[in-house]
Amino acid sequence: MLEQLRVIVQEVNAAKDLQSALDIIVHRVRESLKTQVCSVYLLDSDLNSHVLMASEGLRKESVGHVSLEVGEGLVGLVAKHAEPINLRDASLHPSFHYLQETGEEDFHAFLGVPIIHHRSVLGVLVVQHEEKRRFDEGEEAFLITLSAQLAGVIAHAEATGAIEGMSPSGQKTSDTAFPGVSGSSGVAIGQVVVIFPPADLSQIPNRRARDIDQEIEFFNTCLESVRTDMKDIHDRLAGHVAEEERQLFDVYLHMLDDDALGNEVVARIKLGNWAQGSLAYVANEHVRTFEMMNDAYLSERSVDIKDLCSRVLFYLQQKESVVTEYGENTILVSEELTPSMLVEVPKEKLKGLISVKGSGNSHVAILARTMGIPTVMGALDLPFNKLEGKEVIVDGYKGEVITNPSDQLRIRFQNTIEEQNQLIAGLEGLKDLPCETADKHRVSLWVNTGLMTDVMQSLDQGAEGIGLFRTEVPFLLSERFPSEHEQTEIYREQLQAFAPKIVTMRTLDIGGDKSLSYFPINEENPFLGWRGIRVTLDHPEIFMAQVRAMLRASIGLENLQIMLPMISNIHEVNSANQLIKKAYRELIQEGHNVKFPPVGVMIELPAAVYQTQALAKLVDFISVGSNDLTQYLLAVDRNNPRVANLYTAFHPAVLAALQQVVVLAQAEGKTVSICGEMAGDPGAAVLLVAMGFDVLSMNASSLLKVKSVIRSISLDAAQDLLDQVMQMDDAQMIRSAVDLTLYNAGVDRLLRSSRTN
Repeated sequence: MLEQLRVIVQEVNAAKDLQSALDIIVHRVRESLKTQVCSVYLLDSDLNSHVLMASEGLRKESVGHVSLEVGEGLVGLVAKHAEPINLRDASLHPSFHYLQETGEEDFHAFLGVPIIHHRSVLGVLVVQHEEKRRFDEGEEAFLITLSAQLAGVIAHAEATGAIEGMSPSGQKTSDTAFPGVSGSSGVAIGQVVVIFPPADLSQIPNRRARDIDQEIEFFNTCLESVRTDMKDIHDRLAGHVAEEERQLFDVYLHMLDDDALGNEVVARIKLGNWAQGSLAYVANEHVRTFEMMNDAYLSERSVDIKDLCSRVLFYLQQKESVVTEYGENTILVSEELTPSMLVEVPKEKLKGLISVKGSGNSHVAILARTMGIPTVMGALDLPFNKLEGKEVIVDGYKGEVITNPSDQLRIRFQNTIEEQNQLIAGLEGLKDLPCETADKHRVSLWVNTGLMTDVMQSLDQGAEGIGLFRTEVPFLLSERFPSEHEQTEIYREQLQAFAPKIVTMRTLDIGGDKSLSYFPINEENPFLGWRGIRVTLDHPEIFMAQVRAMLRASIGLENLQIMLPMISNIHEVNSANQLIKKAYRELIQEGHNVKFPPVGVMIELPAAVYQTQALAKLVDFISVGSNDLTQYLLAVDRNNPRVANLYTAFHPAVLAALQQVVVLAQAEGKTVSICGEMAGDPGAAVLLVAMGFDVLSMNASSLLKVKSVIRSISLDAAQDLLDQVMQMDDAQMIRSAVDLTLYNAGVDRLLRSSRTN
């Protein structure tokens, strides 16, 4: 059975489209189980029906024309309960619905299993037989296993069709929503520009060729370059390897002949596709064909195809660097967006971002929020390389990408964009007003920064200090460790720009999802490994250079605070304090007039929550990093979109931990701040104020929204809400209670602002 499963999955993966995949499934399953009928019904949401999409054993003319309404018949029952149904005689079941057009009256035995992808039932896989019998456990297990493995393939094929405006049953469709998670709130409408890595055949998007003849000539030139390379390699290997091994390169040369791969690519270019896209299409088709072959030797030839075509792609990309054109309303799309990709786009043209990988708390999402760009992360089912040039809607509130928008939907979202702009303009008047509750309880609003551009925007939004300066940003942008002098200049610029307001500089926080190309950290579980303070204490030379640079940068300004990340015990704090004091003494001895700065710790680990009071005795202030604290408390990787729905700062355990940190820190008379994304959520901010946080630090784009909410509610009302939600045991109930309070306070227009899940 395992071998049969492997072969079926391989063949389906190699299918060129949805219908081909379904035809392979019904043929192979019927053959493997030696049953008389195998059929696939898929849900067509536009029709609200399960459509018979493929069958072997039922009448061919019924395929694509017969359907069952949602919930109708045994197929509807399987889909409704998302469970298999195995019947000796289907006609005796009360939900049985006879479809005369299919000719199924001769078949009694029935086994239907749901096809489930990301908790959604895509359809039902059915086998039937004349004999009155239950399918045995092995047959049922085979069908369930196969369905689970093929669900992703079917979902991808459906998604590809949806982008082209077709439903599974071939109906014209529009307004197809692809779910992801919100990376940055807001709405954007625009044309997609796909960014892809070099020499990766699987990610090359389809683009129109500007000049077909010129594109063919260019491709042939690159092809000839690879032919020359193959001949050179063949000649150089003479006398060094066996003759049969040299002949491999002769095979490569034949594959490049005009009547082989080369000819197929040219034919594709003539259809209007650019050379890179045509090559990728042909290569991927051949790779799939070879991979599905049962012969091990032939199957391995798929590697040769990849290698050969990658060589051609390399020349295509090297000889003519692709100049990406960004339209006035660019929606930037990639399998995995990086900060450097964002920088390439003129700021005035970048309207929205979509990343197939990543989550709402990954660093590119945090950067997007800083820039105020609507963003959807973790859109796993989006066939992004088919989107080039197409119009999409980015709904950063719900975390959805909508393709083929109808005129009606486009107008609705355009109105939302105008409302956004009016809301932002309306908040401008709050910039110079104090952040205090309606009954005059004062709270400080600070910002999180990493670049000088962040600082300028923060000052423009009325920030009162910097609660987190991510010092790793200059390290990430460098090709080596920045020198002490270089760091001093960077830090001085930040401190001067904000003086006399406080600037909290976090010591180098690398590891986890932040790696330096020149200092790689390779671990099986990086989030539980060598990161944050653990790295810098193991490398005191890095720590000392950074602290000396911070202290030197603060001379004459005296607005520096130093913050230690990823603290798990008091030994780490004592060790760090000793190094900071050593750096201070060195600078004093060198004749610098340095003032010793306040030092604080970040509470990001559950261990630190329980040791807050002990830690507070050793430092000047406490700051909570809610992003990592939530991640570690819930055991949810915040960069993994598959579990993004489990990541929520409104979880009762997270709120209880935050409250405990405040109580323990205040018991030692220490100020307590929070600098995670939670602080920038207007609803969450109300709870944080009620808990007693002295400082909320967030991205600049959230400042005025949070200030508006805090000024609209009294401290008593906020504390009543906190008392209410601390009695709740469900995150969704807590979120609803918070939203209702904001609604009653008259700030429901901000309910669609940044959400902390």
